[in-house]
Amino acid sequence: MSDDSSKPMRHAILGAGGVGGLIGACLAHAGDLVALVVRPETASQYPKQLRLESPLGNFTSDVDVAAEVPPADVLWITVKATQFQSALAALKNPDAVRAIVPLLNGIDHIAVLRARYGAERVIPATIAVETERVSPGHIVHRSPFARLNVLSAGREVLGGALDQLSQIGFTCRFIDDEPTLMWGKLVFLAPFALSTTAADKTVGQILADPQWRSLGEACVREACAVAVAEGAKVSAETVLSGVQGMPASMRSSMQKDVEQHNTPELDAIAGPILRGARRHGIEVPVTKKLVAAVEERAGLKERRLA
Repeated sequence: MSDDSSKPMRHAILGAGGVGGLIGACLAHAGDLVALVVRPETASQYPKQLRLESPLGNFTSDVDVAAEVPPADVLWITVKATQFQSALAALKNPDAVRAIVPLLNGIDHIAVLRARYGAERVIPATIAVETERVSPGHIVHRSPFARLNVLSAGREVLGGALDQLSQIGFTCRFIDDEPTLMWGKLVFLAPFALSTTAADKTVGQILADPQWRSLGEACVREACAVAVAEGAKVSAETVLSGVQGMPASMRSSMQKDVEQHNTPELDAIAGPILRGARRHGIEVPVTKKLVAAVEERAGLKERRLA
């Protein structure tokens, strides 16, 4: 593929939900070429525009729609972790994609992608944001922030795209250390998702309730203990300080999934902590308690994380 920086980059978005829609709308608004990859049965009628409502701006961006991943400089994988394996069937010709950037919750998907498509093509990344697709092609970005962190190895391919997103209002960073990149999100996400879902409360309500706040803080400390054992540079105090600055009305995607009777991303979000705790002999009783509470609320009849 051409490296001519004067040409617009070609992006494919596998997963046209809240995160994929936000990324796609912003990149198309900045002048790049964006193709949404959707299910074959919906491709012919899917809107060829993305309408974004966001603190970053309200605008409509033209996009292409495809049932398979087209040739692209960057493939952004933004599906739910529960849809990850089936979604990869849309990538028929991986050699036509220069880089694969997964923005899934969790950690384990990185090894799966590297084994299937080659380590040199996969660029680990994480995103912190509250955004959702309220209807096909209509994205509402609710949080006042959108933070995108990418492994530094992706700078050559993604530098221009991150510059564009930064100009729109994203906070973008390249991070040198992969364990810190991936676990840095998980130690924040897992306690937030598990506590808000188990309690069915917003983050502000969690912080205002002494019992739930104590459980959430303990879960952060457990997650950080596992992350450090896995080689990440994280601090429980830094995470807890960050939680204090979150919008009080913020809710987790796991919480919304349970409300909508969708399968929550429990294995992707809590699984790495539980499995890492077993590997390193670390006790994580609060994490286990919250996982059990989420399973009960979600109506899961059997343990998924054993």
